[in-house]
Amino acid sequence: MDKIIQIIERIYSDGFNDALREKLISRILEGKRNIISSRKQGWDESDVVLITYADQFSAANEKTLSTFRRFYNNYLASAFPIVHFLPFYPWTSDDGFSVKDYYQVAPDYGDWRDISAIKKSTRLMFDFVCNHMSAESEWFKGFINQRQEYQNFFITVDPGVDLSAVTRPRALPLLTPFTFADGETKSVWTTFSADQVDLNFANPNVLLAMADVLIHYLEQGADYIRLDAVGFMWKTPGTSCIHLENTHLLVKLFRAIADIVAPGTKIITETNVPHKDNVSYLGNGGDEAHMVYQFPLPPLVLHAIRTQSVSTLKRWASVLPPKGDGRTTWFNFLASHDGIGLNPLRGIIDEQEILTLVDTLENEGAKVNWKNNPDGTRSPYELNVTYMDALTPPVCNDDERLARFMLAHALLLTFPGVPAVYIQSVLGSRNDYQGVERLGYNRAINRQKYSESEIETLMAQPENLRARTLETLTQLIMVRQRHPAFHPDSEFSINEKCHGVLEIIRGNAQEEKITALFNFTDRPQSLSLGQGQYQELIRGEFINGNAITLGPWQSLWLN
Repeated sequence: MDKIIQIIERIYSDGFNDALREKLISRILEGKRNIISSRKQGWDESDVVLITYADQFSAANEKTLSTFRRFYNNYLASAFPIVHFLPFYPWTSDDGFSVKDYYQVAPDYGDWRDISAIKKSTRLMFDFVCNHMSAESEWFKGFINQRQEYQNFFITVDPGVDLSAVTRPRALPLLTPFTFADGETKSVWTTFSADQVDLNFANPNVLLAMADVLIHYLEQGADYIRLDAVGFMWKTPGTSCIHLENTHLLVKLFRAIADIVAPGTKIITETNVPHKDNVSYLGNGGDEAHMVYQFPLPPLVLHAIRTQSVSTLKRWASVLPPKGDGRTTWFNFLASHDGIGLNPLRGIIDEQEILTLVDTLENEGAKVNWKNNPDGTRSPYELNVTYMDALTPPVCNDDERLARFMLAHALLLTFPGVPAVYIQSVLGSRNDYQGVERLGYNRAINRQKYSESEIETLMAQPENLRARTLETLTQLIMVRQRHPAFHPDSEFSINEKCHGVLEIIRGNAQEEKITALFNFTDRPQSLSLGQGQYQELIRGEFINGNAITLGPWQSLWLN
């Protein structure tokens, strides 16, 4: 508790008075008393996360969380012990990330009893949409209606103030005009859209309110808390308004609260930014996030497969700061509900290479989202495409499509850290152009929803790409979960064995060591690891180390 008070004093100085301090301490202690079940301490090789929407599957006359629970238990439970539900609260836009009410489950999805029922068979990750909320929320309505309890909950700015230094994640206006109860029109800070109004953490009452939301999620069973768009939380005009010192202090504060209320809770920061800024959220010695999203990994794996060259991927991975201390680790993924972020590539590969990759995929049918730069230019910041279609040109057949896809996911599962797989990848989804046309935004290309009967019919066809993907991927995950060498903290080294072939070694001689080989080319590759027999874990075969041949796009896990 002393640590919490120290952080608050650093952020607010004397602005956080004794009454507020007592309210916060009282709420923290109340939350601790309310939580009965314990969280898993740390992480291990069995931890694999499924990323999904709460309304991913539907059935007639049933709440979608009930449908999901049934599908999960039938098809996914054996491979995914952790489920990340994207925001399942009442919302108005951005597929859930414009939250109306932090305290409720969206009625079409179900209620907290449905969340509790799913919790019986899995651990859960909740989104804490802490930077902004819906313009239709009661909080914001209270603000524009000038109710005292919501005074300064959001940020108004004189349009004449110079905000040119502010980092813009999207090509939309930073300020949105709203008419207040007294008839005056004011400009309100909206980083992401006119329907997503930024909270004013400079107001201590906002911090108190959001701490209560965090504790509420812990009380409802969250094992993991994902801090969405966290880098933008603190605003100081004249600065970039991203990654400011007080933003980091707020993350430290959320971490400290979770450590008291529900020890073992994992705090994960979502910051789709260049690598050095992203890893800064791990703090100093594990006092901030437990994990950060490994944002460079998706575009670097894509780049390696598309160029059939592993040099850039190897160079980046070989200088990753070592973890292995049990206090922090990476949250690894290849696909998410958003697109494939390009900002994390900047500083790793040349801008022209980024533009070439964008042009290639756009010509094949991918969509592109752009951001505005301070100098008035614009840059691509996101490719909107399923990861299955990103990896493979349209002319390829399904056998090659699946081979490339499984190569990428074998690498994901080999990398140090906790892996997460998006539901569209699990289901082998292709680009949903009808969804883009119907909904009117690019990200819909990778957010297709399904009726339960529709998806089960497809999964019952063994030759179908979706069924093949689900079976092959879940089997690969279960192999990983049986081997301690894949523990997130185990030793890691990476080498380029020959052109287009990566070697990753996990584990050590004291426990178990696995040598993983990845052929990122469309032709067979032969190499030697020296004398000896190896057991190949993916296929259960034995291989002579002197004469190893990898087929095109093949992966081997050698023990």
